[in-house]
Amino acid sequence: MRRMIERPEFFVGLRYLWTKRRARFVSFITFISMAGIALGVAALIVILSVMNGFEGELRDRLLSMTAHGYVSASDGTIENWPRVRSTVEADPGVLSAAPLIEMEGLVRTGRSLNGVLVHGVLPDAEGALSGTTINFVEGSLDVLVPGERSIVLGRFLAIDLGVDIDDGVILLIPRPDGTGSLEPVLERYIVRGVFEAGVQDHDATLALVHIDDAARLMSLGNAVSSIRFLTDNVMSAKNVAARLADNLGEDFSTSDWTIENESYFRAIRLEKMMMSILLSLIIGVAAFNIVASLVMVVTDKTTDIAILRTLGMGPSDVVKVFFIQGAVIGWVGVFTGVAAGVLLALNVPTLVPVLEQFFGFQIMPGDVYYVAAIPSILELEDVATIAIAAFVLTSLATLYPARRAAAVDPAVALRYE
Repeated sequence: MRRMIERPEFFVGLRYLWTKRRARFVSFITFISMAGIALGVAALIVILSVMNGFEGELRDRLLSMTAHGYVSASDGTIENWPRVRSTVEADPGVLSAAPLIEMEGLVRTGRSLNGVLVHGVLPDAEGALSGTTINFVEGSLDVLVPGERSIVLGRFLAIDLGVDIDDGVILLIPRPDGTGSLEPVLERYIVRGVFEAGVQDHDATLALVHIDDAARLMSLGNAVSSIRFLTDNVMSAKNVAARLADNLGEDFSTSDWTIENESYFRAIRLEKMMMSILLSLIIGVAAFNIVASLVMVVTDKTTDIAILRTLGMGPSDVVKVFFIQGAVIGWVGVFTGVAAGVLLALNVPTLVPVLEQFFGFQIMPGDVYYVAAIPSILELEDVATIAIAAFVLTSLATLYPARRAAAVDPAVALRYE
């Protein structure tokens, strides 16, 4: 209190937050401004947290069937793959590595013909290379036994083909014949398992066979298409891939999951940016409300401002009066919005089922979407960025009314009083 008396602009600025009875409309606009800022900040935090959750869910599902990175040879096949695998596993950032043969072709049954991407894998290494556990609807990777021509299909691919466990399918794979052209290779395989990765590209087009069967189909002998690896930190895969490229030399190239799935994450980043821009409009409208309410306060307090000026308060002090008033409105709104947004973002998985039960509908039905529950990942960087941006925006909104108040001429304002 003593500090307010010594610095009267603080006292006057805070006092103007509660206007007289005849100016209740100004107080209402002030409340709406504060609520609008809080709503915009809270909505931004919650939406970005949900987008972060979906991004993490997508990353986990993509990496459930792919590795963190790949090593390929410049000529297309890796002949001495055990040596390359040992070099890859020697990197301190790599947990495990395994060979892979990739083939594109067609899979046919009596009723359907579909394009398919076939991965020849080592079942023992496959589990270690999966970022998350593969969800098998039926069977497991252990059913892939070399020489038995067993195949595991994605769930949607199996549905499109109309096949069940122990049904037969025909694989048609184009194989180089050594003369620069391709020859078709047809073999019958038995469906031994069905998996669900939760990603359309995998579940509708991917099939798994044993690496020995794939090598025989492509006449590769002991060669493989690539060596894929799992890192100790998924976010460090890019650095590990670059380091492996230097260690292996110019005969090899490397790639990582961020490059392989760049389109997915670019789409999510674009969605996050657009949602941020749209929801920021709420804060912008609330900031304009602050301008409007302060302008009305300046108009209402013109005589008071003139009296303060005649008592010795300078223009800069008048600016401080209205800056303090507007800043308190904005900052209280931002603080309230941050608190509400963080609380909601942390409890989205709990609150959504309650709302679904109350309103009697399901936001994301499990039979339509891969993700039945809405995920949420709160990041402090997002919260800090939103809070700082809102602080700056609401503070800037006070400058025009404050400068207008400082420009009041005491002689003119008191002439007819």
